Amino acid sequence: MNKRSSGILLHISSLPGDYGIGTFGADAYRFVDFLSAGRQSIWQILPLSPSGDSASPYMSPSAFAGNPLLLDLEALRSEGLLTDEELHAQRMDCPDRIDYDQLMQRRESAFRIAYSRLPQPPVIPAAQAHWLTDYALFMAAKRHFGDVAFFHWPDEALLRHEPAAIAHYTELLQEEIGYHVFLQLYFLRQWQALKTYANEKGICIMGDLPIYLSPDSDAVWANPELFELSASRQAQRVAGVPPDAFSDVGQHWGNPLYRWSIHSKTGFAWWRRRIDHLATLYDLLRIDHFRAAHTYWSIAAEDEDARSGRWCKGPGMPFVQAISHSTLTLVAEDLGDLEEEAVSFIQDSGLPGMRVLVQAFDHPESTFLPHNCIGNCFLYTSTHDAPTFMEWYHQLAHDGTRDYARRYMNLTAEEGLNWGILRAAWSSAAATVIASFQDVLGLGGDARMNIPGTVGPHNWSWRVRRDAFNPSVSEPLRNLTELYSR
Repeated sequence: MNKRSSGILLHISSLPGDYGIGTFGADAYRFVDFLSAGRQSIWQILPLSPSGDSASPYMSPSAFAGNPLLLDLEALRSEGLLTDEELHAQRMDCPDRIDYDQLMQRRESAFRIAYSRLPQPPVIPAAQAHWLTDYALFMAAKRHFGDVAFFHWPDEALLRHEPAAIAHYTELLQEEIGYHVFLQLYFLRQWQALKTYANEKGICIMGDLPIYLSPDSDAVWANPELFELSASRQAQRVAGVPPDAFSDVGQHWGNPLYRWSIHSKTGFAWWRRRIDHLATLYDLLRIDHFRAAHTYWSIAAEDEDARSGRWCKGPGMPFVQAISHSTLTLVAEDLGDLEEEAVSFIQDSGLPGMRVLVQAFDHPESTFLPHNCIGNCFLYTSTHDAPTFMEWYHQLAHDGTRDYARRYMNLTAEEGLNWGILRAAWSSAAATVIASFQDVLGLGGDARMNIPGTVGPHNWSWRVRRDAFNPSVSEPLRNLTELYSR
């Protein structure tokens, strides 16, 4: 990757395609070709982990597993695991939004048909055994017990991950365990093929690590000592953020907090395994909510909101050193209200932080403004949690702020507001700039990926149309990239 670089943020699920959601199929390869034509060197995506009930990849039941919904069905057909008729039955006419309820019902049937046609049962490779053994049994047991959260399983011996119960259910649920092993092995195979194609085109993949997990996750079940849990394996204290300018009551995320003293005693062994696994999936990695390594907001699980939480000391620099051992380039998500000590901690970590252009124009001294950006940072036009720049500019910005942004970036209708925004970012001193694909296309609020603190059908469901991957978009992108030596 060049010293000055640029890339595009677009999650796999947002890719076009005929089967209800973006996948590792032909349209993903077309997007890589588009990025190559535009001289981009980074494709940033959101977490590849399975999503929870809210479709959020940041509330995942696993720190290691991949989301089977991203599997390419046409590849399964080409291997003889699906017929043409069965593939056609999976087609869904929803090019702009993912209908997760309908998608889950349809995809389940296709996957089980494909699994039934395997010539032999799948075998867990030694390299994946440390997580896939527990994950496959966890998913099989959830189905066996009616998909209730693991801490409500009727068999307390299995709930407590006791060896005799593990052995019993591994034998009892052998077929269902094999099904989940099949999904994960095919996920890894298809993703590695796509990543290799991107790397050969000179494009690095930037992934995303959610720092917390769902309370109903395989890691919480199999490693309860690593989390702040009650005797019944439910979270005692959970993650979130305190009240701020965005919310009077803060945010109550509900993720169980880590028992950092235990992690520290093991030399952060679980985290090292997690990073080593992700290093096989990505070239760069954004660490979500990195400030929690310094201090994190702890809320009693039974509290309705985050107001009564308290700051607790995080694992500190030993944690940063532990996760920095791999070949991955790490990026610290350091957005939000940070006290001076937290800012100093992030700077001392040596990890590049983030700046967001859509949040830059509140005052002329903002460190997010392109001329104030330090070299060692990633400058974004917007993020998955922020409004698109057009949404901010036309609907959310005050008149004075909008006028300042217009004058600062010299935005004109002739050039196109979206290209003026990208020009301001690409010309900045930031070592790396990333534009959401929504901002490249100049899309408004209808294309927003997520509104934090909300749950609804518009979150995580946006998809781009196939005709957006065309020379009228890639050529000006290439011109900007070449002009500003990225």
